Amino acid sequence: MKNIQELQAMLKNGETSAQNLAQESLAGIEKNKDLNAYISILADRAMEKAKASDTRRKEGKLLGALDGIPIAIKDNLCLEGTRTTAASKILEKFVSPYTATAVEKVEAQGAVIVGKTNMDEFAMGSSSESSFFGPVKNPVDEARVPGGSSGGSAVAVACGSVPAALGSDTGGSIRQPAACTGIVGLKPTYGRVSRYGLIAYASSLDQIGPLSTNVQDAAMLLSAICGQDIHDNTTSPRPKEDFTRKIGEGLKGKVVGVPKEYFAAGLDAGCKAAIDALLKKMESEGVLLREVSMPNIRYAVASYYIIATAEASSNLSRFDGVRYTYRSKEAKNLFDLYAMSRSEAFGKEVQRRIMLGSYVLSSGFYDAYYVQAQKVRRLITDDFTKAFENCDVIASPVMPGLPLKQGIQESDPMAMYLSDIYTVSLNLAGLPGISVPCGKSEGLPVNIQWIGKPYAEADLLSIAAAAENLSK
Repeated sequence: MKNIQELQAMLKNGETSAQNLAQESLAGIEKNKDLNAYISILADRAMEKAKASDTRRKEGKLLGALDGIPIAIKDNLCLEGTRTTAASKILEKFVSPYTATAVEKVEAQGAVIVGKTNMDEFAMGSSSESSFFGPVKNPVDEARVPGGSSGGSAVAVACGSVPAALGSDTGGSIRQPAACTGIVGLKPTYGRVSRYGLIAYASSLDQIGPLSTNVQDAAMLLSAICGQDIHDNTTSPRPKEDFTRKIGEGLKGKVVGVPKEYFAAGLDAGCKAAIDALLKKMESEGVLLREVSMPNIRYAVASYYIIATAEASSNLSRFDGVRYTYRSKEAKNLFDLYAMSRSEAFGKEVQRRIMLGSYVLSSGFYDAYYVQAQKVRRLITDDFTKAFENCDVIASPVMPGLPLKQGIQESDPMAMYLSDIYTVSLNLAGLPGISVPCGKSEGLPVNIQWIGKPYAEADLLSIAAAAENLSK
């Protein structure tokens, strides 16, 4: 499927209709069903919305720039009247009574939601293998994982069933699958987009963002979903912006920070070569590369997993078998109801993280682990603040190597955790970051990560778009 700008032009010129695009999208989903990118396909609902879009277009009453454009949403985003499972058995039959704010905003612009995408269970993972509904396959190489936890959204875009999708990013869950499948993934500044209606993993880290085939489309989607929300008091009161407004500006005079710790031992040689080649091209366009230091980055993964699992153990306590979730049929008393419902319906990775989170929050360990992790979080934030005194954006890898082989979640969960080494620090510091293709190694995609200052997405996207053009 073409990108959003191309589809907009076709709709405007009468070359196609919203109903045709919806049918094409649904056909693409069927054609690529073996990739297992979707949990729920909303065919009837999509065709109804597309028909309404065509009517509005004839009457000259379009709702917005996304009117008639098919998109997919991750299945931890609520959509009224549809199943929202978070890829877990415990929510297998849950039907949401309301719609997430970010989803509401794209529908308010006329976007047509065609389906809800597969993911790691409760967004816990970096491989999209822990889903109760089965693993997602990478269309680039089915022997490799598509990254996670927004793997289904990434694959939905990469295989062409939709031009863009929404995902969530707790420690790299948008940026990493974008890198594994060779597309664009944007994590906004924490508070830029409302989390209302997002099934929480770690509330101080989660952020909703777009996946797309190019930077322009990502900017367009962010413009649609950003803004303050009365339902989420962590959203920023800053006014909505058009994040496409600076795209097209040149690179001359821009200063790119290159953290020495990010390009040291441990980074795959092929990935490093692709990133270095792009940075050299940017230098020839007038960019100044400046070395910066992130001395506390080596503690990022450890502090992230302490904070994230602590928050997860609290957030997931609501799934207890009493109200709207799976209930064990074998339970004979209240304790059994809690214990058996959760042990039967939560997957291994979720159980692992709940146990770790409960441990670090327990009496005697809270100060030793959780409090220390929060202190490290501040040190990492300070590292970024200091680095940004000397540069406009920071360049980094997205992953330490190429997409991991299938089965990694079971065989080597530690390797999966360490694949987040370059991405988790942005969530700890609340910064915006975008993953953009920059080359290939061994025939597999390599992405570069651009890191921006807080709420400076317009500047970040401008530089990312210019770098994207140099990579073509």
